[in-house]
Amino acid sequence: MLSENEILLKENERIDDLERNGYHIIQDTRRFRFGMDAVLLSGFAKVKDDAGVLDLGTGTGIIPILLAAKTKAAHLTGLEIQEDSADMARRSVRLNGLEDKIAIVTGDIKEAGSLFDAASFDVITCNPPYMTSKHGLINPEDAKAIARHEILCTLEDVISQTARLLKPGGNFYLVHRPFRLAEIMVLLHAYKLEPKRMQLVYPFADKEPNMVLIEANRGGRPHMTVEKPLIVYKEPGVYMPEIYDIYGY
Repeated sequence: MLSENEILLKENERIDDLERNGYHIIQDTRRFRFGMDAVLLSGFAKVKDDAGVLDLGTGTGIIPILLAAKTKAAHLTGLEIQEDSADMARRSVRLNGLEDKIAIVTGDIKEAGSLFDAASFDVITCNPPYMTSKHGLINPEDAKAIARHEILCTLEDVISQTARLLKPGGNFYLVHRPFRLAEIMVLLHAYKLEPKRMQLVYPFADKEPNMVLIEANRGGRPHMTVEKPLIVYKEPGVYMPEIYDIYGY
């Protein structure tokens, strides 16, 4: 593991403590940084020992790094189309001494089926752009816009490539927005990814849900469990105990 002084930081970059296994991550203060959705997805995903994991649209590598801390996966791969983000992810992997555990690949989700062998992953995770191109898109070249809007890939791209790359019986874990839940379910069914588990995330107990976590199984039989709601805040600035557990505090 390298020290922070041995990692070259670029302009506007900083190193943030993940408070998990002593791991850190490099982030650019001007670009899209990981949020609670990535952390909740890493807690929702069930990864068996020695599993091979692919994270689609990995950004700066937050989900593979968190899963390396939380699970005994054999190997984790992050696919990211933006080279600046992929470069930060690779440097974070080196910073944490995870080169033998995590590989970061620069590439397009739409071409994932040609970048990796078919049916080669036990688990696939994705924290995709939530908004379609119709939702307030300002600058399609901006890194934040690419992370938030379906500019470079669509939800169907994510699900179709997942269906191609998952092993039979493999699991797909997705975090998204509830307002697209009907579309998500239709696409999962179309690509023979059977929804098995769902959990709605509420910012406060008296507010509407703002996230949904979904597990789908390639070729699974119809039967879905809806887990109890996950409430984030007990009061402003104070997490519920379940959130502290997920973060590992």
